[in-house]
Amino acid sequence: MNQVALGVLIGVGVLLLLIIVMYNSLVSKRNTVRMTFAGIDVQLKKRYDLIPSLVETVKGYMQHERDLLVRLVELRNIPYGRMNGQQKQELDKGVGQVMDGIRVAFERYPDLKASTNMLHLQRTLTETEEQLSAARRSYNAAVMQYNNSTQSFPGNMIAGMFGFRQEMFYEARSEERENVSINF
Repeated sequence: MNQVALGVLIGVGVLLLLIIVMYNSLVSKRNTVRMTFAGIDVQLKKRYDLIPSLVETVKGYMQHERDLLVRLVELRNIPYGRMNGQQKQELDKGVGQVMDGIRVAFERYPDLKASTNMLHLQRTLTETEEQLSAARRSYNAAVMQYNNSTQSFPGNMIAGMFGFRQEMFYEARSEERENVSINF
């Protein structure tokens, strides 16, 4: 075998090895994105499952806040297991809006806030919301890393060849971006 053929063979082998390593890296990052979205999903499901407890706890105190409770029950009755990622994000937005209304209503009912069950539920909801926020940050970090890999050279060539597509970031609702008004 002459040296030119050996050099070409070694070059092709190195190029093939590089493609394999880059492909495996993209697969790993894509799977990380999927796993971190599943982490958000777990927290959304946890919050979703807490809703019946919330409704039962506040039902007696909030008779004229009934619209919020009805909307919360409607959202809770949506079959969560059959939703895709986008539908889960939309449910998250809807539940978040209703939860904001309920938090405001809590301020109107000192007895409700003093209830042991309510205090426990509020702590659990706060913890769940914090975990959900952390899961969203983790997901967005994984998306950024994945997108950087699929958009920068030479990863973009490998990504294009094998059908890796850009992932979307998990974004806050528009009302969550507004300044919070605090009145004393």
